[in-house]
Amino acid sequence: MNPIRVLIVDDHTLFRSGIKLLLQRQKDFEVVGEAGDGLEGVKRAMSLKPDVVLLDLHMPGISGREAVRLISEDAPGTRVLMLTVSEDAEDLVDCLRAGAAGYLLKNIDTDYLVNAIQSVARGESIISPLMTGKLVEGLRTQPKAEGPVPLVEADREKLTPREREIITLLARGASNKEMARVLNVAESTVKIHVQSILKKLNLTSRVQAAVYAVEHGLALKEEQ
Repeated sequence: MNPIRVLIVDDHTLFRSGIKLLLQRQKDFEVVGEAGDGLEGVKRAMSLKPDVVLLDLHMPGISGREAVRLISEDAPGTRVLMLTVSEDAEDLVDCLRAGAAGYLLKNIDTDYLVNAIQSVARGESIISPLMTGKLVEGLRTQPKAEGPVPLVEADREKLTPREREIITLLARGASNKEMARVLNVAESTVKIHVQSILKKLNLTSRVQAAVYAVEHGLALKEEQ
């Protein structure tokens, strides 16, 4: 199995060195490069084409938010994992909308970071537990001028009643375990439904599903 190729982009040299040392101790990773600002990070992502970019948010020059947009557009095969101190819901939402595969806070432990990079490399999405609730709140407080986009009938017909329940819970930040408890089904059943939802709506992650649900008003279903 090939190692996961990682590019580290952060303006703090000491932090970059620490992450690099951590990953070099893991047999499943290869640090292919590093950069100290957003523009250099974008350039290196274009040339090196890593599997995962660890990207800080607030840096000199272009911000991490702009960098993730450029990387997502020009290197779609590269997954971007934000690694930041910002707990701001607007930063979280903007980065996910720009194409980030995940959003982690720098206070996570090393094992969590290693597992998160592996998850993102597999095509999954991940958000620091502290930020999950802020994702929903951030989406709700950034409504489009015309309000939620109505769920088109074609998409409504694609989803079973159970799948609509699950995507509504997803939009509220519920984990698979929590959804299984609420719906009184096995956690494995929830996982199957989530995968079905992603396939039917042409989405790639549960984060995208949550964004989709909030933007279409599904997260407010039981509150109206």
